[in-house]
Amino acid sequence: MGPELQEHVAFHLTGKRMGASLQAADGLHLRPGLLARFGDLTQLRYDFPLVLVAGRADETGIQSLAALVNGILQVIAPRGIEGEATRRHVLRLEREIRTLAANGDTGPLSRLWDLAAERIGAPADPALAGSLRRARTALQVDGEVVDCTHALPARLITHAWRALQLRKAERFGQELERLMVKLSDILQADFVRSGAGTSAARLKSSVGTGMEEAFDFQALSSTLAQVSGKNLLPDSRRQRVQQALSVLKARQSRAQAGAGWPDDLESCAFANCRDALAAFRNRLPGIIDLVRAMAIAELEIEGRYVEATHDPFFADFDENSVGARDLSLFPDYLVCIGSEHLHGPEHAILMEILGSEMPIKFVVQVSDVLEEPPLRAHLGLVAPAAQLGRLAMGLGNAYVLQSSSSHLYQARRGILAGLAFAGPALFSVFSGSPHGARTLPPYLLAAAAMQSRAFPAFTYDPAAGNDWATRFALDGNPQPEADWPVHEFGYEDEAHQSVSEPVAFTFVDFVACDPRYARHFAVVPRAEWNGSMVPVGGSLTGDASAVGGKVPYLQLVNGDHVLQRALVDEKLLAAAHRSREMWHSLQELGGVRSSQSERLLARERKVWEEQKQREIEALKREAKPVTPAAPALPPAATPAAPAAKPAAAEAEPEKLSDDPYIETLRCTTCNECTNLNNRMFAYDANKQAVIADINAGTYRELVEAAESCQVSIIHPGKPRNPNEPGIADLLKRAEPFL
Repeated sequence: MGPELQEHVAFHLTGKRMGASLQAADGLHLRPGLLARFGDLTQLRYDFPLVLVAGRADETGIQSLAALVNGILQVIAPRGIEGEATRRHVLRLEREIRTLAANGDTGPLSRLWDLAAERIGAPADPALAGSLRRARTALQVDGEVVDCTHALPARLITHAWRALQLRKAERFGQELERLMVKLSDILQADFVRSGAGTSAARLKSSVGTGMEEAFDFQALSSTLAQVSGKNLLPDSRRQRVQQALSVLKARQSRAQAGAGWPDDLESCAFANCRDALAAFRNRLPGIIDLVRAMAIAELEIEGRYVEATHDPFFADFDENSVGARDLSLFPDYLVCIGSEHLHGPEHAILMEILGSEMPIKFVVQVSDVLEEPPLRAHLGLVAPAAQLGRLAMGLGNAYVLQSSSSHLYQARRGILAGLAFAGPALFSVFSGSPHGARTLPPYLLAAAAMQSRAFPAFTYDPAAGNDWATRFALDGNPQPEADWPVHEFGYEDEAHQSVSEPVAFTFVDFVACDPRYARHFAVVPRAEWNGSMVPVGGSLTGDASAVGGKVPYLQLVNGDHVLQRALVDEKLLAAAHRSREMWHSLQELGGVRSSQSERLLARERKVWEEQKQREIEALKREAKPVTPAAPALPPAATPAAPAAKPAAAEAEPEKLSDDPYIETLRCTTCNECTNLNNRMFAYDANKQAVIADINAGTYRELVEAAESCQVSIIHPGKPRNPNEPGIADLLKRAEPFL
């Protein structure tokens, strides 16, 4: 083992740089290679910014600026060359609005539209002004423009919550009005059958002043008196109906006076769990009285109230009699809180509420999912706040949605479902750490957390069904069937050739986005890149034999967009393995994979293979070999000397020294060369290495493959490109393998 490799291995095992060759990653402004092309997000068309449309309690209340612009262009810009100028003008305006939002400008879309139009020169350009005027006419909505910032989760979910509460208040008011009208009809019908209801004075007042002389009201009252007083309501029922009606009217009066829902929505929003629980308990007696009155009213209207049955029930009507469906009639409480405040009593209250039927919704903004463990024995870097969604899901009766802020637009349907859920709900949203990761915009950092499985998205809806298959979903995660999502990474090599290769985005990539954890990386000089290094994605495959003895590295780019390789220490790699196992458990819940099925399949495959082997051996035993008789030689003949056997009859044909080749028959399938370049090197049908495409790699990779081959069967030959960088050094390194 050379000194350079010793330094690499030492850093991987200890996390300490020993020697002068490895460089510290601190202060280099490194980011994962897959994020290199995402520099200025304002030049990209993606989900953000969003437009929060007021007064809409469905998905149209949360719209993407890009989607709105697409809809406008479909109306005003016909396909073809005649609509091209209009499309360019409107897309230019959209880009300027996105820039304004990214720079912190907020307000209604109409305001930002006018400001952006002025900034791009619409007043001085008649053609541009005309296109924007037609687009403005086609714009059918307005609302607050919000970008993907640290404040987005609370703003977006509060917006949706408010719209749903207003719609709920409208429906509740209509239900109260219906019940009051029906109860009033019962009392009115009873009154008109009573003596007071058939008196001459009452009858006279009911016909109006114009017809007072047309009737003899005294005679009419005497006639009606013969049937009045029959089938009157019992006093107990009349009092019950009157009392229920009184409670309903009092509630309506408070709402009309502005002292009740929906005017007091602000009193339903809180910044901590303690105050929300106290407010709910203070209002619970009034809720109980109103639910009792509404239940009695419904029974009386339908004529199903039985005193012997219902009087004892309503006499003991208390908080235990009110269920989630009853509570769902009233305004839901909303708590927006940062995960850093969920300690001690706050966390206990949160768990208490999530385990109950209280209609309280929680928006927990997770600003940091990484935490350095105090003990080295603790293998994870994932903070407890990142596990809150799993804990809540284990309670079984709370709606749970976990997502990153970058995915909130795509998750809007799940957000609305959670807010409408009859019971508690938790929205755990990672918004990016404003302190620990200052090198990336919040959108990119939040997306990286979700891509890397550090903060995967999932929903748990107890109302969706009775089993996990219907309740739990991993929708929204990239490539949910894989351990890590794999994307094409393109770059220019030293020979100025375009190179593209598949690269996994792992938990290690996410940690590399946070400069607080730069000590887990060490940058390797370009001259020390060699075959003893393996991409971190390959080291996290779970197949230890494929990467045995290799040191994992991560491809990073610096501020000058120069590709770097950084070694990863064992502690971070162990945390990545643990993150992968946690992702596996979510995959099992989501039905993406099943360890039980995989184990059963492996067992059945083993049984099948053993049975086939026994059948083959039985066939071999039953076969009878036939030995042909040797022909007799003529008496006088002398047996001819056997022909000389060619010396290389059983050897492979001699290779030309200038061409690279592999002694395939000696290959041990160690994966060294295929891990280095799986397009240049591949396996044949016998799982032994061959050179698949000599043009798919460089001479350096041939030499590195030869150096890393455990049985020295790879021969690089002579370089096809004599101008390849570092060719003199490569030829010297290749000499032992020629």
